[in-house]
Amino acid sequence: MPDNIHDLTRKTDDVVIVGGGLAGLFCALRLSPRPVTVISAAALGQGASTAWAQGGIAAAVAEGDSAEAHAADTIAVGAGLVDETVALGLAREAGARIHDLLHYGVPFDRDLEGRLAVGREAAHSARRIVRVRGDMAGHAIISALIDVARKTPSIRLIEGFVAEALLAEDGAVTGLQLRKVGDVTARPVMVATRAVVLATGGIGHLYAVTTNPAEASGLGLAIAARAGATIADPEFVQFHPTAIMVGRDPAPLATEALRGEGATLINDKGERFMLARHGLAELAPRDIVARGVFAEIAAGHGAFLDAREALGARFADRFPTVYASCMAAGLDPARQPIPVAPAAHYHMGGITVDGRGRTSLQGLWAGGEVSSTGAHGANRLASNSLLEAVVYAARIAEDIAGSEIAAPASLSAALVVPPNGGMPALAENTFRAMMTSHVGVIRNNDGLVKAVRAFGRIERDTGNIALRNMATSALLVAASAWRRRESRGAHYRIDCPAENPLLARRTMTTLQAAREIAASLSERIAARAPQQVLGVSA
Repeated sequence: MPDNIHDLTRKTDDVVIVGGGLAGLFCALRLSPRPVTVISAAALGQGASTAWAQGGIAAAVAEGDSAEAHAADTIAVGAGLVDETVALGLAREAGARIHDLLHYGVPFDRDLEGRLAVGREAAHSARRIVRVRGDMAGHAIISALIDVARKTPSIRLIEGFVAEALLAEDGAVTGLQLRKVGDVTARPVMVATRAVVLATGGIGHLYAVTTNPAEASGLGLAIAARAGATIADPEFVQFHPTAIMVGRDPAPLATEALRGEGATLINDKGERFMLARHGLAELAPRDIVARGVFAEIAAGHGAFLDAREALGARFADRFPTVYASCMAAGLDPARQPIPVAPAAHYHMGGITVDGRGRTSLQGLWAGGEVSSTGAHGANRLASNSLLEAVVYAARIAEDIAGSEIAAPASLSAALVVPPNGGMPALAENTFRAMMTSHVGVIRNNDGLVKAVRAFGRIERDTGNIALRNMATSALLVAASAWRRRESRGAHYRIDCPAENPLLARRTMTTLQAAREIAASLSERIAARAPQQVLGVSA
């Protein structure tokens, strides 16, 4: 092995978890006392979308509710692509996973009789969102798990390193290539392992406007795809309708629960514009609300979340996180409408996994937002993401516990990703702007073609590993969005505005397939150019 490679492998660490959010930490705790290593690019909790989650966890724990009703709501929102067996399994395991979180010290809200207090969010037919202090569920959950994980002897934490490549041979994982965060010229660190769990989060930071932390840049999706893993439904990106527009990146979130408590969406004339768009108005599925907000802003009318009547003076106590974000920007949400806009929020697509969290690569599991289980279909039901994360983290831990994991072998020097180059000036900002404008809330053929070709070139040519990984994930999203010539759930094409019943199936793709689409589109445009110069119609 070349002497510029630092080998950190410990023979006892047969399971490596990449990601220090809810899925990663929950899986590590469930695997205890089996030795695991958790690798986190940021300090635990700081780079995880879990900590930003305000709504809570969807669970049918209230009297009169049922797992079947929860599953039915999930299926209805998913626009024909939800795996019904997966949705029902998820809903049925919710109670047990809530119990686990209580055991780990999560202080869920309770009513006066000591029962779990539940709220309602968009497209749920019942009050079933388990919360902490209204809008602090994500922070409270991740804080509790971090505290327990740091006290668990079987968990080794490596913070400040990014997994920039997944190493595989003959369809099986052999290790990971890591690099110290913030040092593009640092020598790579090689970790040999036959068991990797990817729990790296989503892709929100590929977009210019997002509610996700900077670490949610599609890294796990990219390294799995580059290693040959099958990817499902990458075109389905959920845009949260009500990101607070106060000039911050990422944008603070005005939780769905505010609308559940009666807050309304108005324009600059004070008109409730969602009443004319859907029977559920502000509580319509997120894709519909996001397009409504987008259209109002595009028409020059602005969009605002008005909680003055619904909450008023109770705002600070009921939703302290949102209140603090607004007040920091000089806005009092108890007295003023909150300016909002859609922002990239959650990726329904991801690495294809089965019911145990296994991917198409031997020795690779994936959980949380980086995975695609079939539970969300084309549009995620509010607060199902944290539920999915804990359910599949528990299943992955159980599957690994019952598996024979081979001892890690020496890594071949041929597997090492080439030396890193610097990030080109302004490349990231330009990249994110293109994702927002061409692969955003409303899409069309011309914009998608431009995006596919641009991301294809970057993925092929750039010498910067981080930019290459971003381009890999963006190419997967854009190519699948171009290929799906219909509108379904969160994927809306203005040139194909209706659902096509013949396309009511999940997308299964690979990086190679996305590259072929990019190459084909480039060849098509190159062939058309000479004809256009000669005045001949292509």
